[in-house]
Amino acid sequence: MFTHVCTACAKRQLIFPSQVTAVAESEQGPVATFTCWCGAEQSALYSLAPATSSKVVLAA
Repeated sequence: MFTHVCTACAKRQLIFPSQVTAVAESEQGPVATFTCWCGAEQSALYSLAPATSSKVVLAA
């Protein structure tokens, strides 16, 4: 899970793994594509966990 401010509805929402539709590698790191609660497709850099934490795993 992570939080995201939607560019369509402007709300800060909690995004669950079930909302993630894709994860792709970019030069900045992994990018998650997901559907906001309002229905808008969004994407965000998925570098939310500190470097010292456990490995982040997305489960569908």
